[in-house]
Amino acid sequence: MKKNYSKIGKNVIDLEIDALKKVKKLIGTSFSKAVELIVKCKSKVVLCGVGKSGLIASKISATLSSVGTPSFTLSASNSSHGDLGSITKKDILILISYSGNTEELKNIIQYANRYGIKLIGIMSKKNSLLYRNSNIKLLIPEVKESGYGIVPTSSTTAQLALGDALAITLMYHKKFKKLDFKKFHPSGNLGRKLKTVEDIMLTKNKIPFIDDNSSFNKVLKMINIKKLGLVLVRNKKRETIGIFTDGDIKRSIQNKENFKNFKIKSFMTKNPISVDKDILAVKAISIMNEKKITSLCVHSRVNKKKTIGIIHIHNLISMDSF
Repeated sequence: MKKNYSKIGKNVIDLEIDALKKVKKLIGTSFSKAVELIVKCKSKVVLCGVGKSGLIASKISATLSSVGTPSFTLSASNSSHGDLGSITKKDILILISYSGNTEELKNIIQYANRYGIKLIGIMSKKNSLLYRNSNIKLLIPEVKESGYGIVPTSSTTAQLALGDALAITLMYHKKFKKLDFKKFHPSGNLGRKLKTVEDIMLTKNKIPFIDDNSSFNKVLKMINIKKLGLVLVRNKKRETIGIFTDGDIKRSIQNKENFKNFKIKSFMTKNPISVDKDILAVKAISIMNEKKITSLCVHSRVNKKKTIGIIHIHNLISMDSF
């Protein structure tokens, strides 16, 4: 007889959904106290669990660190062999155990109590060692596990969700933004998607600056040297007042302009579009597409007229994420 594998799989998901619904109902005062305690932490958040709970602890720790709350994971088995020395009085300890009576956590609990280390416990039983000794108790409801009710699935899903809720709540409290996230994720798809204009713009002597009284020959020379197909025109105050492209050269030639008396300020496009250095590169592409242009000036918030960089469509196309 053929087994209904889809039914088994869906049952696992249903049990985990039920567990998540129960956890959601219990998020309240204790959860808020845990957030407030971590916010005041002057050092690191240390997480520890045993078995599957230990793996969940590692994931929660990684998430905390990635969104602005420094954290590391302590090995429960190694803690009794010297690793307890890595916890300081300024740290906050989060212990995860579904039963709350895991033997390997006893020494860690005793150490925390002896040295006044604040302890947040995540457990499901009120009569457990972890519940009794935690400064803040995050009680996960007892849930039905999959696999004949013996495989940690629903319980670990509940633990993971609670940890994610803590991490994201802390992120919002600390006003941790996309640009902060990018600093911790310089590689991979996330890092590329969060690149800013400042990350890829051309700066200093790579910018094709020219003064507003420059001759036609000088403009041509600068365009050939910088190889961007344009020059940025500045006045005596070193403010960018215009842009002149190789397309403008072609149009000037077709109109048979008198290049002997050429002054670039008479032919340039005034007030070129400039963007803040902190906008995302994807936003810069959107602006270029909308305006049908191939380059943007870049400024800082201090002075929009002072160009600190230039971004060309070629810079953006070369990014792996586009």
